[in-house]
Amino acid sequence: MTNESTIQPFAAGDIFAGCTVLNNPDDDHAGDGRIIQFDSDLNEKGVLWTEGTTHLIGGLRFGPDGTLWAFDSATFSVLNIDTNGKQTTIAGFPKKSFSNICFAPDGTVIIGEHLVGNEIKLPPERPLGTTLPLMPGSDVFGEGHTFRCKPDGTVVQEYATETHGGMPGFLGVNSTVLKADGKTFIYLSELGNRVFQYDLEADQQLDDLITYAPDSKNMAMCLVYQPDGQLLHIRANFKEGFFLHKLDEDGNSTEQWPMPGPGWAAMGTSIDANIALLGNFFTGAVAKFDLSKGEIVAQAETNVERSLAGIAQYPG
Repeated sequence: MTNESTIQPFAAGDIFAGCTVLNNPDDDHAGDGRIIQFDSDLNEKGVLWTEGTTHLIGGLRFGPDGTLWAFDSATFSVLNIDTNGKQTTIAGFPKKSFSNICFAPDGTVIIGEHLVGNEIKLPPERPLGTTLPLMPGSDVFGEGHTFRCKPDGTVVQEYATETHGGMPGFLGVNSTVLKADGKTFIYLSELGNRVFQYDLEADQQLDDLITYAPDSKNMAMCLVYQPDGQLLHIRANFKEGFFLHKLDEDGNSTEQWPMPGPGWAAMGTSIDANIALLGNFFTGAVAKFDLSKGEIVAQAETNVERSLAGIAQYPG
């Protein structure tokens, strides 16, 4: 039996979650690619089964024209889904492990490599469970670089962005945002202790926005800008828990909230500045967090653990 897509034409406020069905017994990151469509109250509306993908579908973000972008970094796939739910795979991008996108004022896209290096630093008792692809013609997973491209994938400029590797050693440019000035690129290597900044105009690394002391056990998880320009950040600490932060321009936390349990590793830009859209990688939960109340006010379950890798809300 083949999967049948039931995705509906996009309506303002619809929330989308990349949540691959992990049905490959040989790889715990692999299976049938899936994007679930919810209404603004997190009631399920439909499903898009992606074509040409094999692993986690993540990095969901809407472009200025309403196109939903998504990625399968294991197959070097860059996906576009139009407002009627039709998927196109953009073949013009380099064969790299892209997993995130920002939209520059000049119409180009800023896109980052998910992977870096060729080492896996996880201990034997915590095996990765998946095979990381090497870049074609190379002996590395990736270089952790960032690229400015035209929407058809044509490379305009490559930036040698610095990365951390995160706890497992191979995580490159993961969660990303672009300041309103169009030149200051803020990003992190998930499970690392730094939030980086890069000046795209000058093509140079800037001072970190945040550097957590190594002995603090703090790890950077994700970033997102709200529609009012507020920068949100999730910090993980496996002793103290997961925390949602508001950050000022200098990276200082102006307000924080403890999250209910671990695993909150995805955020999407909400159309309501008071609502944070959150995803839990461990459990598969999608949630709306009310910043004024400091609590989750709506939640949906995708029923797949360790799969949810991207959230986005259609602005209309």
